[in-house]
Formats: sequence, C-alpha cells, structure tokens
Amino acid sequence: MPPPQPGQQKTPLPGIKHVIAVASGKGGVGKSTVSANLALALHMYGQRVGLMDADIYGPSVPLMFGLGTVDQTKTPFPIEKYGLKLMSMGFLVDPNQAVIWRGPKVAQAVGALLFQPPWGELDYLVIDLPPGTGDAQLTLSQSAPLTGAVIVTQPAEVSLIDARKGVRMFQEVNVPILGIVENMSYLGLPDGSKLFPLGQGGGAKLAAEIGVPFLGEIPIDQEISKCGDAGEPIVRKHPDHPVSHAYIRLAQTVVNELMKRPTGGALPEVEL
Repeated sequence: MPPPQPGQQKTPLPGIKHVIAVASGKGGVGKSTVSANLALALHMYGQRVGLMDADIYGPSVPLMFGLGTVDQTKTPFPIEKYGLKLMSMGFLVDPNQAVIWRGPKVAQAVGALLFQPPWGELDYLVIDLPPGTGDAQLTLSQSAPLTGAVIVTQPAEVSLIDARKGVRMFQEVNVPILGIVENMSYLGLPDGSKLFPLGQGGGAKLAAEIGVPFLGEIPIDQEISKCGDAGEPIVRKHPDHPVSHAYIRLAQTVVNELMKRPTGGALPEVEL
C-alpha cells in the first residue's frame, strides 16, 4: 500500500493499539535517547513494542541498537533486537552517505518507513521524530493514526521556546499532547543532592503553561551516552540504574495518560 499524502484521511495501522510520537522543536535535547529507552521500558512490562526512526537525514536508532545497513534480500523488516521491532532509514543508507532530498521525497520516505513494514501485532509503536516542524512531522501527523505526542525539552529557556512550537504544531493538526518530558534535568551528586546546570523547572513550567501533564524528569548521567554509543541503551544494559528507574516511571506515566482514553490499558507493576 503506498503511503498516504499529507491532507488525506489517516490510514489505520492494523494490529497496532497505540502510536506515540516523541518530538521536540529543537535538536540536541536527547529525544532519540528518550524514544529508545521509553520503548525498552514499555517492553519491560511484557508489552509488544516497535520503534520507528523517522529522522531521514540523521537516523540514530541503528547506532543506539548496535546495528548498521542491512541487505534487504536477507534481513526482513522490521529488524528485531532486544525484543523491539525496529525501522530506520539508517538500515538502508550507509552512515557516511549524506541523504540530500527535498521535502516531498522526505515525506514519501517517512510514509514508506511507517506503512510498508509488516509490524504485526503491537501494543505500542514509538516514533522518534526529527527535530523541528517540517515535512516528516507533518506527514506523520496528518496521515498516521497517532494516539498522542510526547514532547521532549531541556530546562533551559532556549529549549522551551522550540518545544512550544512543537506543541503548537500538534495542536494545529489535532494530535493530543500526552505531556512534557524534561530531559537532562539535573546531575545527581554523591551526597544525594542535585545540581541543575541547565536550569530548573522549565519542563514543569511549560506543561502548566499549555495545560498538559508533566510526565517527569530524566537526569544527566554519562552512562546514558556510553550505553547508547555502545549499542545497548541504559534501560537494557543497566535496568537497576537510577536513570533506568526514571525511564520506567516515565513509561508508567505515559500509560497512565493513555488509560484515560477509552482504549487505554494498565501495565503490571514493576518493582523499582
């Protein structure tokens, strides 16, 4: 089935219960890290989860999951690893090769990544959107049956400015905002205190300002980037790490927001 064009009626994804877009208006806020670890945290509950990397120009999923380009004739899509079903442009294009496409081509590629793979039965499909409010975001917002969007920001005002733009985009295309996640919120010190190098309370302030839930804070820790660069996100490699606990709480909170909808369903408890 060819992917729908922007403005057409949304095309259902049979077998997928919830489609969650993880977005930000600004690059460098850790959105892909949040997407990967949120997906893995949901999987920890025994949920069937897929993760789609919608960043055509700079896909992150292959690196974070220790994967690269694959031979489509030998490896069926979506690729399965760590219990997730994965799809990314990075599986198709060499990481050293620049993708130089105009908007319509990007929109077509995003639609193909979403609608062509046989995802099968999933409880959650997490979509890692590229930064900004361009063709990829509009294609998915207008054509995909998004359950809702999670907006990732940092505490600093420069990040909040762009996060507001992302919120407005989803509001204009009638996609519900599930809430705001504040990434890189604080640095935990050995004595148990917290250092706030990027400011404090910005994510909660933004959530209150626009009237959506504040989903939680993810701390700064060098282990996060070390695990991602090594191809095994922190929730998978160190499930007992305080950062992993933060992601597990985030997954619980996101599902609680979904439970408020008629199709929502509770997750079993996971002991922290």
